[in-house]
Amino acid sequence: MVARNPSEPHRASSPLELLFDLTFVVAIAQVAAPLAARIADGHGLDGIVPYLMVFFAIWWAWMNFTWFASAYDIDDVPYRLLTMLQMAGVLVLAAGVPAAFKGQDYLVVTIGYLIMRVGLVSQWVRAGVEHPKGRVTAFRYAGGVTAVQIGWVARLALPPEFGVASFLVLAILDLSVPIWAERTGMTSWHPHHIAERYGLFTIILLGESVSAATIAVKGSLSSTGVSVGLVEVAAAGLVLLFALWWLYYLEPAGGGLAARRNRSFLWGYGHYVIFASLAAVGAALEVAVERGAGAAPLPDAGAALALAVPVALFLASLSALHAPLVTRLAIRPAAVAIAVALVLAVPLAAPTIGVPSSVLAIALVTAALAAVTIADPRRRGTATS
Repeated sequence: MVARNPSEPHRASSPLELLFDLTFVVAIAQVAAPLAARIADGHGLDGIVPYLMVFFAIWWAWMNFTWFASAYDIDDVPYRLLTMLQMAGVLVLAAGVPAAFKGQDYLVVTIGYLIMRVGLVSQWVRAGVEHPKGRVTAFRYAGGVTAVQIGWVARLALPPEFGVASFLVLAILDLSVPIWAERTGMTSWHPHHIAERYGLFTIILLGESVSAATIAVKGSLSSTGVSVGLVEVAAAGLVLLFALWWLYYLEPAGGGLAARRNRSFLWGYGHYVIFASLAAVGAALEVAVERGAGAAPLPDAGAALALAVPVALFLASLSALHAPLVTRLAIRPAAVAIAVALVLAVPLAAPTIGVPSSVLAIALVTAALAAVTIADPRRRGTATS
């Protein structure tokens, strides 16, 4: 196992990486469903903390594999088998998501993490043994990941009142491992490969939103039949997801990551906000469908707010994360600020215009931002490095 060339031409995601991503579809669906249920019942605020905690577990598991694979994916038999072991851990983690979300019971999630960490640490140890130039960094990763995982296992013995505090401490320690491990030498990850991997995970999250909204529409059709509001929510939700996808790919990242590798931590870690927001959009669209059909007790303003907040967070964080990488953003910051303000203003009008029209308004604002950016005459000259 030796480091991959960070300048390797035409580096793309491997079939194994795509299979790995597929296991996260299950986990994301498991965390979005209970969030939608909490929001629909009018207890959305109570669901935010468990949602963010469980989503962190999913996101960080994906992050650990993705960056290692970018640096050391040699696609031989041992590498494939250890990656498949991590996939098994992801599925165990997904099975434990409902218990973690509802009752803060992280036993199964921790077991899933433990399985994944066995595979990941084994990969880092192998890299340290077989790649002398990266040995120190690889062994630091192996030791740091192992130490923090011991902490996650020990956390199971703590009383419930220490749940959030202990989670925050261990999450910070987990996030610190790469910073500590790479302080004297960065792994040879491929910037364009990383940008592609993040884009593919974005598509997975958007796909989950499509799936959640489709299931909600199917349920509403079975119970109430076709209605104007249902058609409006379904069409507007689809336009919104198309616009979010388009906006994400308007800001190129590969060139910026290549030129400013030292800013990769900010860009990579900051995607937690983008990814968590997109997953929450799917839950909010599901609630909007139910509210439009009269099946959710949540007020119209609450349903609109549940969608507006993650959309606004996505728009704001997309610009904020790409700003340090490029000399000029493709999406004008002023346009983003206006769009965010308009999106957050929609819930104020929701009691008057209703949930379906609120979803449509948010979708139109987001689509307008994409259209304005596409039509911007300076976009062709946007710098990517």
